[in-house]
Amino acid sequence: MQLFNPYTPIFWQRIVVAMICGGIIGLERQLRGKPAGIRTSILICLGTEVFVSLGALITDGTGADPSRVVGQVVTGIGFLGAGVIMAKEGLVQGVTSAAVIWMLSAIGAVIGLGHEHGGVVLAVLTVGILTGVELLETSFFMLREGVHPSHLSFKRRRNDDNRDHQ
Repeated sequence: MQLFNPYTPIFWQRIVVAMICGGIIGLERQLRGKPAGIRTSILICLGTEVFVSLGALITDGTGADPSRVVGQVVTGIGFLGAGVIMAKEGLVQGVTSAAVIWMLSAIGAVIGLGHEHGGVVLAVLTVGILTGVELLETSFFMLREGVHPSHLSFKRRRNDDNRDHQ
């Protein structure tokens, strides 16, 4: 019963860590203008932490299986993530946002099971993946287009020549 006693440090520690982890990821998403921003990310991470902690609390001494709570959270979060995926003019959008929502839930579950440090590591790793892979994608795009200064000036000149002939 100590897990949900607001007069104990562990109660607040898990809540604060879940809010910080959700906030870190949510800030990255908000800055990029993505659907699940700071508030949504904090609430997903915090909500999952609460459900998983409650599941662990309910199963203490009853012989019930706490993994069933985690399984139901995963299913519910899957539906939430599916709601942000859209197909528009043959392009599928929102898959990364859906994956981030799933990751937020996983981080909340880790924290709810008492592994706050693991949750923080996963949040930092998630932001690192989101920003690092985008940098790689941008670099490869620039490499495909050609970023050598003489190539860019040649390309500009060629485009200018084509406009003059029209």
